[in-house]
Amino acid sequence: MIIGIMGAMPDEVDQLCAKLENVTVAPYGGVEYHKGTLAGKEVVVCCAGMGKANAAATTQVLITKFGAEKIIFSGIAGNMTSKIGIGDVVIGKTVLYHDAQLDMICQNPPFLKEYTGDPELIAAAEAACKAAGVKALTGKIATGDLFVGDRETKAAIEAKCAPDCVEMEGAAVSQIAAKNGVPCVILRAMSDNADEDGHEVLVVKKFSIAEYVATATKIVAAMVESL
Repeated sequence: MIIGIMGAMPDEVDQLCAKLENVTVAPYGGVEYHKGTLAGKEVVVCCAGMGKANAAATTQVLITKFGAEKIIFSGIAGNMTSKIGIGDVVIGKTVLYHDAQLDMICQNPPFLKEYTGDPELIAAAEAACKAAGVKALTGKIATGDLFVGDRETKAAIEAKCAPDCVEMEGAAVSQIAAKNGVPCVILRAMSDNADEDGHEVLVVKKFSIAEYVATATKIVAAMVESL
């Protein structure tokens, strides 16, 4: 079994790449795919780049060229719920677009308006988060091609689909995985509250991406070991 592991930014995958054994790096389509073993399992780790197009293209390459049979995406997101806080994790039970015409998208394979995380991968993520001492919520993730950093946009997304967090890649990964019949799960740590304070949180470092990535690396490694 080959497991594809994705992030949108280099910071989100660098520490994981450093843990791989028997590594080879295969550049393809502007992305470096790090092939190796993690916890004795074959994995391919890559930084897809930000946004839906990058995420979709990279997911298809992972499946078609590198033979990924399961996909894990790990990254950060804007919090949309009071149930959790900064640094906590949302595991995608359902994932959908907040900026797309869903009744048109669902006219083509996989014929869905929203995508469901794989139950086995969700269970592995829940167990790994618990073992790492990370608070996790299994819920709804909304995807769109914009950074949500104002209350007006946040309120509009809340009214449209009431997600637990908002980000820029998850639904695209999930759509292509579903189209190919490949199980996947999206993991997101809350870096900010998707409002005007988001820039300060990320840039002034109220949220430490390095600290989260160290924890995320442990979570993903534990997931891979359990599969």
